[in-house]
Amino acid sequence: MIVFSSLRFAEHTTPPGHPERPERADVFAAIARSWREKGGRVDDPREVTNVELARVHTPAHLARVGATRGRAAMLDADTFTSPESYDVALLAAGAAVQAARHAWDHREGAVALVRPPGHHAEADRAMGFCLYNNVAVAAAALRADGVSRVAIVDIDVHHGNGTQAIFYDDPSVLYVSSHQFPYYPGTGAAVETGAGAGQGFTLNLPFGAGATDEMLIGAYRDRVLPALDGFRPDIVLVSAGFDGHHLDPLGGWRLTTEGYTSIIGILADAATRLCDGRIAAVTEGGYQLDALRDCLEAMIGVLS
Repeated sequence: MIVFSSLRFAEHTTPPGHPERPERADVFAAIARSWREKGGRVDDPREVTNVELARVHTPAHLARVGATRGRAAMLDADTFTSPESYDVALLAAGAAVQAARHAWDHREGAVALVRPPGHHAEADRAMGFCLYNNVAVAAAALRADGVSRVAIVDIDVHHGNGTQAIFYDDPSVLYVSSHQFPYYPGTGAAVETGAGAGQGFTLNLPFGAGATDEMLIGAYRDRVLPALDGFRPDIVLVSAGFDGHHLDPLGGWRLTTEGYTSIIGILADAATRLCDGRIAAVTEGGYQLDALRDCLEAMIGVLS
């Protein structure tokens, strides 16, 4: 199992009081250091290429984000850049691609500990703290490499509207999301199941505030596993957000670290059974630092 991480992820600076703060990168660095001390492999990420980004983002979006290089900017009410953010975002998307390709090539788990997160970024706009859609860029890279079927499972408390929209009509990418609903960003109703050739390749599992370990674990066993079995992915990518933890200030769920560990275990077992252990996780949300650390340690323990 490999971890991709960089101290540079702390350089993306948000305004005071913003939940997606540089201290999250300090947690990532501590997790990576601990993994290395245990004898695990930790690699520095590379920057994503324009070709890789252009598979999922429009030229106008790439130009808009590129124009923030070296300066602070406000891209929407929640999404900000500092002078370093553009370069850091290139590393985040690059790490996601590296993790996905490592999992594919080596038939083992991989984790990209990155910020800014990505699953809210749509093809043509940044939103919800996200500049580029890291996991979507990784999935598109695998498809360009010749991988036939990619499953993306999003465990963040917020719906990954960007990831869903990017692959909504694509039957080669199964998008599964469990999320609080109704809640930001307002998408992810159960009736959203894909369009055109992609009809049936989006599975949304909306839960109201107060959802528990038992409810989510049951849904993963009863709904997600059959969907994965039917799709038979060549690889599983996880949008690993932990803001459904009961300690997290942004979500309204009551999940525990043990609950998240069980969910990751279900996905890891499915990857072992369906795609020779090919599974890669890319971080999304998770804003209570102790809960974030505990969940990441647990996830790495399961995937390794």
